Amino acid sequence: MKSLSLSVATATLLVSAAAAQAATIEFWYGNTGNVETAIQAQCDAFNAAQSDHEVTCVGQGSYEIGMQKAIAAYRSGNAPVLIQFFDAGTLDLMLSDAVVPVQDIMPDVAWDNYITGARAYYETSDGRLYSQPYNSSTLLFYTNKAQLEDAGVTETPQTWEEVIAAAEKLQAAGHACPFVTDGNTWRVLEQFSARHGLPIASNHNGYDGLDAEYVLNSTFVVDHLTNLVEWRKQGLVRLDVDTKAGRYTEAFNAGECAMMEGSSGSYAAAATAFGDAGNLSVSMAPMYEGYDRHNTLVGGASIYVMKGHGDEEVAAAKAFLDFLRTPEQQMFFTAATGYVPVTNDVMDAIEASGEADDAKYATAAIGIDSMNQPSTEDSRGIRLGFYVQFREVFMEETQKAWNGEQTMQVALDNAKARGDELLRRFEQTYQGVQLP
Repeated sequence: MKSLSLSVATATLLVSAAAAQAATIEFWYGNTGNVETAIQAQCDAFNAAQSDHEVTCVGQGSYEIGMQKAIAAYRSGNAPVLIQFFDAGTLDLMLSDAVVPVQDIMPDVAWDNYITGARAYYETSDGRLYSQPYNSSTLLFYTNKAQLEDAGVTETPQTWEEVIAAAEKLQAAGHACPFVTDGNTWRVLEQFSARHGLPIASNHNGYDGLDAEYVLNSTFVVDHLTNLVEWRKQGLVRLDVDTKAGRYTEAFNAGECAMMEGSSGSYAAAATAFGDAGNLSVSMAPMYEGYDRHNTLVGGASIYVMKGHGDEEVAAAKAFLDFLRTPEQQMFFTAATGYVPVTNDVMDAIEASGEADDAKYATAAIGIDSMNQPSTEDSRGIRLGFYVQFREVFMEETQKAWNGEQTMQVALDNAKARGDELLRRFEQTYQGVQLP
């Protein structure tokens, strides 16, 4: 009995010691809705799968709020170990001195397994990933097949010329909202420019130096946005404000609008709204005739490891990142949200699952194919300072053009001027700093 008691006591001590060594870390994220639900499910699954570490996942309401709070917490010595932040803030975080490149602390990971489109946005000039791609989206083209067929359109449009021809048929058939968009910077500027091989700024969108200047007012983007304004006047294109739903995705999902270009992350909600009727179609975003197709950009966000934490906390962070990177977890996230897998082995895993044709994986192959189209030095991504603020500038100026207060050319001229001011401020802030 004495021996048994000793064994029990020893086991208890060992369990207590293990519990004491287990690190509890926080992961701050910025999503809401069904994406937040999926993130929390992954956190619960990680904690249930092992007992060495525990992660507490804390929603911040938005990416911007999360970054602001994380930087403030870092300065006060209370930063989370992991933070999720979206594409537009990449350079800001790279130069913040608050994060450590994920590839530096996890050198044994097969980082080259990441799809090209996901790597390029978040890697350094020497090819090291600064953050781990996570909820990665790209731009896709959505159609309501039943509404198009009723208007005599039997093939999914692949070019803008075909989109507008289809819109005209829809309009003639009495459809009030043939195509809908919100005019968002990510959709109508960044993704449009990337797949058409157009620069947004000099220095290959800032990758080659902080002295970049915006050039968006002198590329084919001007023509495209001018076309959108004219098509709206003709009733072929609608904005959020023109719809009964008040938001372009909801207007499409409700059947109010027949076509939209939207994030792959919008797929789950669309699929739920459409049900099992088979009327939802997703394909790569349309091109203008005469332009070769290049890669679309990765959207969504990636996960950064913040500085100032001990070995046990970093070990917990590495374990959680390893968990999220597994094909099984990527498949779960794609099925739950529509976000695109980020490593090449996931498509093999989907094929092996026997569910490759299941609607829940509809965005996987299309999204990867879109991001893996031939790239140029102007379609790697955007490496521009204060770019979060520039997105707001772009929306302010183009909104005036949508409202008829100025031409789109003037809007983009103004956006360039205001954007260049932001770039010069950023350059002055980091004067003499070498880009990662």
